[in-house]
Amino acid sequence: MEKNLLEHGLSINRRKFLSRLSLGIGSVALGSLLIPDLFSGAKGDSDADFIPGIPNFAPKAKRVIYLFQDGAPSQLESFDYKPKLREMMGQELPPSVRGSQILTGMTAKQTSFPLVGSFYDFKQYGQTGAWVSDLFPHIGKIVDDICIVRSMYTEAINHDPALTFFQTGAQQGNRPSMGSWVSYGLGSENKNLPAFTVLLSKGKGNGQGVYSKLWSNGFLDSIHQGVQFSSGEDPVLYLNDPDGMSRHERRKMLDKMAELNDLSGKQFNDPEITTKIQQYEMAYRMQTAVPEIMDVSKEPDDIIKLYGPDCLIPGTYAANCLLARKLSENGVRFVQLYHQGWDQHSNLPMEMAGQAKDVDQASAALVTDLKQRGLLDETLVIWGGEFGRTNYSQGKLLKDNYGRDHHPRCFSIWMAGGGIKPGMVYGESDEFGYNLVRNPVHVHDFHATVLNQLGIDHTKLTFKSLGRRYRLTDVAGNVVRDIIS
Repeated sequence: MEKNLLEHGLSINRRKFLSRLSLGIGSVALGSLLIPDLFSGAKGDSDADFIPGIPNFAPKAKRVIYLFQDGAPSQLESFDYKPKLREMMGQELPPSVRGSQILTGMTAKQTSFPLVGSFYDFKQYGQTGAWVSDLFPHIGKIVDDICIVRSMYTEAINHDPALTFFQTGAQQGNRPSMGSWVSYGLGSENKNLPAFTVLLSKGKGNGQGVYSKLWSNGFLDSIHQGVQFSSGEDPVLYLNDPDGMSRHERRKMLDKMAELNDLSGKQFNDPEITTKIQQYEMAYRMQTAVPEIMDVSKEPDDIIKLYGPDCLIPGTYAANCLLARKLSENGVRFVQLYHQGWDQHSNLPMEMAGQAKDVDQASAALVTDLKQRGLLDETLVIWGGEFGRTNYSQGKLLKDNYGRDHHPRCFSIWMAGGGIKPGMVYGESDEFGYNLVRNPVHVHDFHATVLNQLGIDHTKLTFKSLGRRYRLTDVAGNVVRDIIS
C-alpha cells in the first residue's frame, strides 16, 4: 500500500500513514473504497500533509446537509430579537451606529434611514430560552437541538459575490465549492452514489438565481463536482440508457470505452481521462440506486406528517429535505440544498411569511428525523443565507409594510448535530442589530469549523493549481471552538 501511495505522487512517513489510517477507517468506510479511487487525480506535493480520503483526526461528523436560504433571510424577523427597533420605530438610524458602512446602490441615495422593528413577535423557546420569531414556530420547538449563531459576518454586500463566497471561500468564480472540497478530502461512503449532491427549490418570494458555478469542482478533478438532482421525470439528467440499448449492451460499451480511455490515459497522462471513466461507471451504478432513493412511497405516515404534505410534491423544499435525509443516510457526504426567494427589499411582512411557511416545518422535521434515527450526532445540518438585512427600511416605511436591504455586518445562521453544541446561542449584535459586539464569526471561520467537524484541518486540505496552493479558507479562518461539544 505504501508503494501505491508513492506511485500516486504522495510521500508520507509509514508510521504517520498507519496512524492516520486507524483514525479514518470507521469514518470513511475504507472497506468499501479501492485505494486507486481514493487517490484518483491527487496531485499531492512531497511536503503535503493531507492524504485525500483520510481525515487528519477523528471526525465528529461523517456528513453535511446544508440548507442554504438563497437571497438572505432577515435575521431581525427570524433569530435575532431586537425590541429596541420597535421602541424607535420610524426614528433615524444614528450616524454613530452606521459609521462608514458601505451601502448598496438600492439605498445609497436614500436621505432617510428609518429604523423598523420586526412586524412579527418573538417568543422564548426551550430550556435555553432562545428568542425565535413567530414565523418559525417549528424551529422554535427544536432550539434545544440546535446552535444559533447570531454573530456571522461577511465581506460582500451583493448577492453573487456573497453567495459565491459562502459556497467557495472566494468571491470570484472558478473555485471548488465547499462540497467539492469535502468530496476531495474524504471521498465517498457509497460507491453507488456521488459524494456531493445538489437539490434546488424555489419559494414564494423574490428569487435570486443559483448557478452551476456554486457547485463546481473548480480546479479539482471533475469527479468532485456536485451532481444536481431535479424534480422532473429524470432525477439526474443523462443517467438512463439510450433508447434501444439494453443493460447488457451498456455494460459492454462502458468496458470498451474504459479500455480506450485507459490507453489514452497512459499516453497523455491526463487525470481527467481517469475521472471520465469513473463518472461513466458511477452513472451506471446510479441507475439502480437513484430510483430507490427518490421513491418516498415506503415512508411511513408519521414521517410524511412530520415533514408536511408538501414532501410528497417533487421539487418542493419539504420534498428536498426528505430527499436530503435519504441521500445522507445512504452515504452521500455533502448534500447541498438551495431554497430561493429570500430577497425581501419590499413587502417583507407578506413575502417573508410565505418563505418561512415553506421551510419552517421541514427544516425542523429534518433535524427531528435524523435525531430519532440516531443519525444527528454524525450528520451536521446547517441553515442560513449569504448575509443579513438592514435594521432600517429600504424605501418608504409604512405601518404594515417595509423592506430591508443587504447587510453583511451581522446575521444569523443555525447548526445542528455533527458535534456542535445543542441548545446554544452564540455571539451577539448590538441593540440596533447593526454591528457585532461579541464573538464575531467570519465566513472563513465557519468553513474552518465545518471542516474541523469532519476531521479535516482546514490549513492542510490544500490543492496546488497554477503554481500556488489553494484551500477553502484561503489564508484565514479559525475554528470556533466554543460551539463544539
